[in-house]
Amino acid sequence: MGALPEELHIALLGPVQARRGGREAAIGPARRQAVLAALALRGGRLVSHEQLIDGVWGERPPRTGRRVLPSYVYALRQALDVPGAGQDESVIRGGSGGYRFAAPVRLDTARLTELAAGTRRLLDSGDPSGALAAAEQGLRLFRGEPLAGLPGPYALGERQRLLIERRSLQQQRLECLLRLGRGSEVLADLASPDAAHPLDEQVLALRIRALYGTGRQGEALAAYEGLRRRLRQELGTAPSAALRDLHAAVLRHDDTAVIGGSVTADSSVVPDAAPASKAPVAAASRLPRTSPPVSSRARPLRTVNELPGNAGKLVGRVAEVAALTAPAPQDAVTVATVDGPAGVGKTSLLVHAAWTLRPQHPDGVLFLDLLTHHSPAGDRPLTKRLLQRLLRTLGMADADVPQDRDDLIASWRDATSGLRLLLVLDDVGSAAQVRPLLPAGPGSRVLVAGRRRLTGLDADRCVTLEPLPATDSIGLLRRLIGEARTDADPEAVTDLARLCGGLPLALRIAGARLQHRPSWSPAHLAARMAREERRLGELSAGDRSVEAAFHMSYEQLSEARQRAFRLLGHAPTPEFDAWTPAVMLGVGVDEAELVLEELYDASLVLQPGPGRYRLHDLVRVHARKLADARPEETAQARRQVLELYVQAGRLTGDDGREPDGAPQRFDSARDAARWLDEAGPDLADVPGYAAAHGEDVLATQLGVALRDYFLHHDRYDEGRAALTTALEAAERVGDPALRVLVTASLGLLDYQQGRTAQGGDWFRQALKCARESGVETLAAQPLLGLAIQDFLPGRYDAVAATIDEVLPVLERADDEWGVSLALAMRSMSRFMRGEVHTAFADARAALAAAERNGRPIPISQRLLSLADGHEALGERGEARAVLLRGEELLREAGDPLLLALTLTRLGSVTDDLAEAERRHRQALALHAGISRRSEPHRTRLEMEIRRRLGRSYAAAGARARARREFRAALALERAAEHPELQEQLRASLAEADSE
Repeated sequence: MGALPEELHIALLGPVQARRGGREAAIGPARRQAVLAALALRGGRLVSHEQLIDGVWGERPPRTGRRVLPSYVYALRQALDVPGAGQDESVIRGGSGGYRFAAPVRLDTARLTELAAGTRRLLDSGDPSGALAAAEQGLRLFRGEPLAGLPGPYALGERQRLLIERRSLQQQRLECLLRLGRGSEVLADLASPDAAHPLDEQVLALRIRALYGTGRQGEALAAYEGLRRRLRQELGTAPSAALRDLHAAVLRHDDTAVIGGSVTADSSVVPDAAPASKAPVAAASRLPRTSPPVSSRARPLRTVNELPGNAGKLVGRVAEVAALTAPAPQDAVTVATVDGPAGVGKTSLLVHAAWTLRPQHPDGVLFLDLLTHHSPAGDRPLTKRLLQRLLRTLGMADADVPQDRDDLIASWRDATSGLRLLLVLDDVGSAAQVRPLLPAGPGSRVLVAGRRRLTGLDADRCVTLEPLPATDSIGLLRRLIGEARTDADPEAVTDLARLCGGLPLALRIAGARLQHRPSWSPAHLAARMAREERRLGELSAGDRSVEAAFHMSYEQLSEARQRAFRLLGHAPTPEFDAWTPAVMLGVGVDEAELVLEELYDASLVLQPGPGRYRLHDLVRVHARKLADARPEETAQARRQVLELYVQAGRLTGDDGREPDGAPQRFDSARDAARWLDEAGPDLADVPGYAAAHGEDVLATQLGVALRDYFLHHDRYDEGRAALTTALEAAERVGDPALRVLVTASLGLLDYQQGRTAQGGDWFRQALKCARESGVETLAAQPLLGLAIQDFLPGRYDAVAATIDEVLPVLERADDEWGVSLALAMRSMSRFMRGEVHTAFADARAALAAAERNGRPIPISQRLLSLADGHEALGERGEARAVLLRGEELLREAGDPLLLALTLTRLGSVTDDLAEAERRHRQALALHAGISRRSEPHRTRLEMEIRRRLGRSYAAAGARARARREFRAALALERAAEHPELQEQLRASLAEADSE
C-alpha cells in the first residue's frame, strides 16, 4: 500500500506560495498565480471560464478568450499535483464549462477565518487572554499585503476583503489588551503614523479608553475634543452618539463603562467601514450653510439651483466622485475637470458630484451646457451670451447687463467676488471656453466635463473617466432589467456587458431595449450584437445612439485626423504604438505620435501605457465602418502595416531574408524584436487578421516570417497557430513555393519541440510538393530538415548524402543561411565518425557562411559547434575564445537555451573550480526560466549542464558533489528520452564511485 500524498498548503496572505510536504511548488508568474487564487478561494465550487477570464484579466481579456485557460491550468497541475497524477487525480478538475479545486488543500485564509471567529467568541465569552492569543496567531499569518502583486478585479476585491479582516483583527487585539489592563501597549500600537485615519471614531475610542486606563483622563478628554473639532471643521458634523456616551463616561469616572465596553462608530465617518472616499461625500450634506461675508452689491438677489435632476443611482465611480468632492481650500476658486469618450457617463458623474457639493455652496449652483458635441457650430452659445445669462441668473436687471464681451467678463468677476458658487459646465470643447466663465469668489468651485482633455486649463483635479469594469457593468444591467432576468442567464448578461464595452450609454440603451421587449432574453440581444457589423445598430433607442455619439466626436476632427482615426480601426492588433499609424498614413513616427496624442486628447483613443494606444471596442467598430466606406484607401494602409510585421519577423529570423521592396523601418534585428515584443500575445493573431481580410499571400509570409521569433522566445503554441493559419492561406493561393515554406516551417517547429515523427511528415510533404513544382531551390529547406531528422538517431551516412545533394543547390541560390546549416550538419556528422580534420574544415566554412548571413543566432550556433570540436581535441584555450564570442552575441540576441549551452561549455573549459561552478550555475538559472513546452530540449539541457558540472567537480577532487550532480541528472523525469546522455552519465558516475 502506497504512502498517502503529502498535504497541499496554499498561502495567500502575502506573496502567493504553494507547498507540498515542505517543498515549495513553482507556481509561475503573477497571472497564473491569480488563476490559482481564484480557484482556491472558492473552495471546491466550480468557477466558470467566464468568471476566471473576468476575474483575472478584467477589462482587457486575452484575444484568445477562454482558450488561454487550459495552458494556465496545465502549468498549475504540473506544479501542484503529486507525481504521476492524471487529470482524474489532479487537484484541479475541469468540466461543465469551468474548473474547480477537487483535492483537500489547507489555505491560510481559512485558518485566518477560524482564528477571527475564535477571537470574537472568546472575547464575547469573557476570555480576553484566549482571544488575544487567537488574534495574534491570526495576525502572524500575514506575510505582507494579501495576494501581493496579483492582477485582476477578483484579486483586488479579495485583497480589500482580507485587509479589512486584518484591520478588524488588529482592533480586536487592542480590545483584548485593554480588557487585560495593558493600555500602554495599546497606546504604543496606536502611535504608528499609519495606525488610523484621523477621523476614525472606532480607533479614537480605543485611544481614549487606553489613555483613561493608564490614568491620563485629561489627555483622553483632549483626544475627544480634538476629534470633535476636526469633524466640525472638515465634515460639518459631530461625534457619534456612542462616542459622546464614552466621553460622558470618562467625565464621570465610570471605569466599567470606559474599560469594559467598546464603541461602534457611525459608518459615515469611519473611512475603513467603506471606501475612504465616501466619508467626505456622505458627510457633505451635513455641512452648515455658511459663506464668507459679502457686500450687499455682490450678494445675488436670489439663490438658484440649476442642476438637472440626479436621476438614478450612479453605479461605480466611487474614486471619481471622491476626487471631485474632496475638501477644497476656502481661500481660492477650485477647478476640476472630467474627460472621457462619448457615452462613458461624464454628465451623470458631473451632476451626481454637483448634488453632493450643493450644500457647501449656499449662494447658488449654476449649470451650463456648452453643446460642443451636440449641435452644429453655428448653434453653440457664444461666451458673450453665456455670461449674460449667468449675470441674469444671479438677479442682475436686463438694463444693467453689459453688451461688450470684456465688460461682461469684468461684471461677472465683480458680481461673484464675494460669493461661494458652484458652477457646472458640461460638454466643453476647449480651455478658452472655460476661462472667461470662472467665478471670482473664494471657496467657489467649477466642475467641467467634455470629451477633450483641457490641457490648457489650470485645473486642481483632472479625472479621466474610463469604461466601467465588468462587475459594475453587470450591476448596471441588473438594475435596469431586474434580478430575475439577470439571474436566469448570468452568462448571457456577462456577454452583453462585455459587448457594450463598459460604456454606460451602451449599457443603458441595451437595458432599455430589454425593458421594452419583455419577450427578448439577454442571450437574444447578445446574439444580435455578436456580429460586429450589427453591434452599433443594436445600440440605438429613441433619440439615443452610441454610434451617433461617436460620430459627433469624429466630426470635430480635421480631415487628416479623420483619416487617421478611420484607418486605426484596421490596426492588426488591439494595442499599437506610433509605428502602426506612421506606416498606415505614410508619415514619420514623430508626426504619427502627434496624431495619436491629438486623438487621445479628443478621447477617441485610449492610452493603456506610455507610448501604447488602443481603441475602445465599440469605437473600433465605428472606425472600421467609416474605413470600409473607402475600401481602396483602407486596403492600401492595411497592406502597408502587415508588410511592417513581415519585415520585423524577417529581421529577427535566422535566414537573413529581407522583405522585397519595402523601406527599411528598423535599425537592427534587436530593434525589430523589441517592437514585436510589445505586441505580446496578440502577435499570433496577425496572420489570421490578414487572412480574414483577403490578404492570403501576406498571411502566409507572416506565418513564416514570425517562425524564428516565436521559436527563440519559447512561444511554440503561438508559432503553431500562426503557421496553421498560414498553411490554410497558402492552400487558397495555390502557390507551391508558399506551401513548401509553410510546411517546412511546421516541420522545424515540431522538431524543436521533440515531435520528430510529425516533423518528418511535414518535411517529406514539403519535399514532395517542391519536387512536383520542378523548382530546384524549393527542395533545399525540406532536405535540410530531413538531414536533421537523420542526425538524431545517428544515421550519419544518410546525413552526409543529403548534404552532398543539397549543398550545391544552396550555393547556386546564394542562400548563406542554408549553406551554413548544411555545412554545420556535415561537420557534426564527420566529427561523430572521427573525421576530425574535414569536420573542422566544414565547421569553419559554416561559420564563415553564417557571418556573411549576419544573423547572431546562426553565428552563435556555428561557434558552439566549433568549440565542441576544439574541446574534443583538448584545445581548451581555443574553445574558450570561441565560446566567449558566442556568449557576447547571445546576450544581445536573447536565446536562453543557446546561451545556457554556451555557458556550461565555458564552465567545462576552465581549470578554476570557482569559475567553472559559476558558469554552470548561470546555465542552470537560465534553464529554470525555459518553458516546459521546450521539451525534450529542456530536459536534455539540464542533463548536459549537470553532467558537465559533475565532471568539473570530479576533476577538482570533489567526488561527492560530482556524484550528486550525476544522480540528479539521471533522476530527471524524461531522462530516458536521451539514452546517449544517460550512458555518459552512468559512466561518469561509475568512474566517480570507483575513485
